[in-house]
Amino acid sequence: MKVTVLVENSALEGREDVRAEFGLSLHVEHQGHRILFDTGTSGVFADNAKAMGIALEEVEAAVLSHHHFDHGGGLARFFEANERAPLYLREREGRQPQVRAFGFIKRSADLDWGSLEKYNSRLRFVKGSTEITPGIFLLTEIGDDHERPRGNRWLFIEKDGAVTHDPFDHELLMVVREDDGMAVFTGCSHRGVLNMIDAAVAHFPDVPIKAVFGGFHLMGLPFFNSMAGSRGEVEDIARQISARVEGPVYTGHCTGAKAFGVLRGVMGETLQSMPTGANIEI
Repeated sequence: MKVTVLVENSALEGREDVRAEFGLSLHVEHQGHRILFDTGTSGVFADNAKAMGIALEEVEAAVLSHHHFDHGGGLARFFEANERAPLYLREREGRQPQVRAFGFIKRSADLDWGSLEKYNSRLRFVKGSTEITPGIFLLTEIGDDHERPRGNRWLFIEKDGAVTHDPFDHELLMVVREDDGMAVFTGCSHRGVLNMIDAAVAHFPDVPIKAVFGGFHLMGLPFFNSMAGSRGEVEDIARQISARVEGPVYTGHCTGAKAFGVLRGVMGETLQSMPTGANIEI
């Protein structure tokens, strides 16, 4: 399996032919199949794909981890570049995801559904477990045994005319199953990275986790570069990830630089960054 980071908040040092942005987009190659996992905030992921020799027209399926602009902002650009691949995503009960804080900060976190209307026939809404290509599964049944990220307190939706905290019923995870184990892709982990890892284990018991990819949403508000939760809480997450995962853990984007440092202090070299332009083989 090969994972190419098309977009993340930072860029690989020395790689000047790609651009970073606040968002996430991964290209996954598995047994001859090509999957796009999220599309970042804009069309930058497509420009980077071209620079890295990734042919978006050869992607067989796209996956949207959840309905936020920094993961699905480039969808229209993808549909323009690829005329056949379906997009797998969850439905949601509420509308207009948004960020609200301190009584005066309010901004939309939603996708531009207007620009996506003409591609409705390519949307595939998933529920439960769905195998989109041989060995690549999408899971929607995610428990709540562990606390969700504290940074979720800033995230809301409008539902039935009222504003309420986002339950993230529109979030999913992706699992790539191989002979020697599985790799788990979490997007932003708004449901909690431990809950998402446990969902993969519950679905594939006795299958070792050989890698994890994704953001863990351990930052506070992005423009403050803060960490949501205490050092002790983040250290406990690191210990619990280490107890569940046998191989490397690649994270970035909404994990945040401060939380990354705390996680790294517990996990050591097992924890790796995944900057724009990186090629990772598992």
